[in-house]
Amino acid sequence: MHENLCLDFVKTIDKYFEPSTLLNYIFKEKGKDRVKPVKWIPYSQFKDVKEMTKGGYGIIYKATWLIYNETVILKRFENSKNNNKYFLNELRSNQHCFNRTFYDYIIKIYGFTKDPELEDYILVMKYASKGDLHKYLQKNFTNLTWNNNNNTVLLILQDISMGLEYIHNNEFIHRDFHSGNILLDFSWKIGDLGLSQSVKNESSNNEIYGVIPYIAPEIFKGSAFSKEADIYSLGMIMWELTTGCKPFANVEHDIHLIYKILDGERPKITEDTPECYANIMKSCWDPDPKKRPSMKEICLTVDNWYFRGKNDAEFNQAEEKRENLIESKKIGPEFAEKCHPEAIYTSRPLSDLISKCSSINSFSTISFGNKQDYNYISKEEELDIIIDIESLSSKNLTIQNSTSLKKRNIEELNLETYDDSVGKRIKTTG
Repeated sequence: MHENLCLDFVKTIDKYFEPSTLLNYIFKEKGKDRVKPVKWIPYSQFKDVKEMTKGGYGIIYKATWLIYNETVILKRFENSKNNNKYFLNELRSNQHCFNRTFYDYIIKIYGFTKDPELEDYILVMKYASKGDLHKYLQKNFTNLTWNNNNNTVLLILQDISMGLEYIHNNEFIHRDFHSGNILLDFSWKIGDLGLSQSVKNESSNNEIYGVIPYIAPEIFKGSAFSKEADIYSLGMIMWELTTGCKPFANVEHDIHLIYKILDGERPKITEDTPECYANIMKSCWDPDPKKRPSMKEICLTVDNWYFRGKNDAEFNQAEEKRENLIESKKIGPEFAEKCHPEAIYTSRPLSDLISKCSSINSFSTISFGNKQDYNYISKEEELDIIIDIESLSSKNLTIQNSTSLKKRNIEELNLETYDDSVGKRIKTTG
């Protein structure tokens, strides 16, 4: 009954929603008894609306909800009056994952509204007063410990892991899991489910948004997102907890970083990181998704560390090393390398970049015996490079400018190919 009333009201105020769009979308693949009614909140109930930040497809505002005198987040989905896919997706994902117990680990959605001027749809969400994980680490890194107490790294990891496990148990994939989407109120919560999708949606053709350092390498090769891709992202968050820094902050986030990640480059593990913790973290980073642990395994391991004191001696020893490293100013966000101006940690469209990477990766795995030409646009020189496959067998590449037809050394462009005969990437030189 509540659902029908909501839909009837939406139909009277909103010509863009077809009848039953909200419920049909939310109830897809789930039983109606699992879903809480969606609440419509008139925009007039909000005041002091102030922009906070922009994401890949929306803008985040802070506002006061007058009826409760409560600070809330308004997430406006840009151009959603014409394309409401992301709005409906986040609404659906949150409704599917709704559970009174596990809302301790997921940012709560109160309902939705609509911008009266722009006609964009807006989600009304709980405000996490203490900010995101990265900002927290910047301010509090030196106060964190490996010891088993309220300021331990393990307590943070436990909250995050349980939240992600719950999302996975509901057969959803987050798809944009990074420290900016982990928020602190009274406990750590996972937010921004706008890109999440059902495990049953196996399409790899969706627009890809994200933050390059947190994206699993198989995604760069054209694979669809999976639970295992989320777990790779969790490995990066585990590393961030040990350093207070974002991964790969000192380099430009472009196709060259993607190549490094595909070649196995991962952030350097700190000296104080306990071996048991490092082993789980590295297994999350495994280039083979099938070799990564499940969230059930990770949660069980963290539970044993935090509640049952497993590996206590190792963590205590790590804490001594940590204190020495902090005192000698060798770890911590304030002592890290300066962040590169083109290191981008807000979610952005990456499909074009990944498509380019996938096409080059496809070229690199083609047998050298085939005679075929391929074009590659150099970022540095913006030259058309015509590569004759026949010449690769002798490690010679002819690079031609479409106007001058002058040869250049391929090394200048740092182009890497894959040599099937040796099973690894090689740099080909003239």
